[in-house]
Amino acid sequence: MDITNLTIAVVGAGYGGAAVAKGLSLHGADVTVYEQATEIAEVGAGIGLRPSTMDLFRRWGIFDAIARVSSPSDYFEILTATGDPIAKDSWPGMDDYAVKTHTHLIHRGDFIDALTGVLPDGMIELGHKLESLDDRGATTVLRFTNGETVEADLVIGADGIKSTVRQQLFGDHEPVFAGEHAYRVVIPTSACHGMVVDDNLRMYIGRGTKVYLLPLRHRDGLSFDVTALDADGTWVPQVTKEDLLSKVEGFDERIVAIARDLDLSTVNVRAVYDIDPVDTWHTGSVTLLGDSAHAMLHHQGQGANSAIMDAGALVDALLAADSVPAALAAFQAERKPVTDELQAISRHGWTDDELDDVFPGQKPAAQATR
Repeated sequence: MDITNLTIAVVGAGYGGAAVAKGLSLHGADVTVYEQATEIAEVGAGIGLRPSTMDLFRRWGIFDAIARVSSPSDYFEILTATGDPIAKDSWPGMDDYAVKTHTHLIHRGDFIDALTGVLPDGMIELGHKLESLDDRGATTVLRFTNGETVEADLVIGADGIKSTVRQQLFGDHEPVFAGEHAYRVVIPTSACHGMVVDDNLRMYIGRGTKVYLLPLRHRDGLSFDVTALDADGTWVPQVTKEDLLSKVEGFDERIVAIARDLDLSTVNVRAVYDIDPVDTWHTGSVTLLGDSAHAMLHHQGQGANSAIMDAGALVDALLAADSVPAALAAFQAERKPVTDELQAISRHGWTDDELDDVFPGQKPAAQATR
């Protein structure tokens, strides 16, 4: 199929939307990305871009743009709350390619800036909040709250966990609360109490709390993420410094010191949500991609990577198929089994037996495992 003959509308300029736009633009497609925000900004902290993701970027010619604002990492380590080792392993997939390819640790904001920065000028239309879709079979009409109407041969819904595209065409699939809060912030290395020693991710775990330390040495900082059990499902919960300190009580004294020193106004605090698997991702001219199709908990660090791999698979499917419907069917057939499994793995918590075995006496009263 000659994708240069298609008018393609991408809803959402996040990781998946920006990535699929880049991949399609490399093959001459007519792509426009419609983003509801009036400026591109990403809050939060750090993520790890896996070797498969970085290899895709290499094939697309944008590896260097991402590498400039990230740090290559060799391994990850899991420890008890007080620092006793549980597991340590190299990032899987580093040796799967002609060139050794590391996981790269990157700030979410730097990542989205790098991705949108490699798109052709004018490809992103800001201030376009999707109001409704009219799926007409071969084409779909999008109506935005600013009054603009667009008709496209292919609509890619990359509009996140609260996706309007998903809710209007594929059922509600409301976000599901995981029974946790995530506290995320990036702090300078000078405020890390000696915890930044290399470019490798460490996770400390105990008493229903996970503390992720993700070095960002390319920007002289540390991504500090505390994810802890909490019954308050308010999307943006109101918390105090005492709430945060209670989550890390009994942890390595350096972690407690980092938490104690934080200015809470700089910390991004969110209740943790995902969605149940979506049975069907596409119609004849519309498909979901990334979090809109399979938002998952962050415990495996696979949300952004899955969105990027979706983008690569969708581009490849469109190039290989003889029609848009055939391409979308092939895309779902390839990616849905993978993301269904990752969603399930990411929902897995410590069982009672695992908690008693690894953390004697530290079993929390409630678990987020469903």
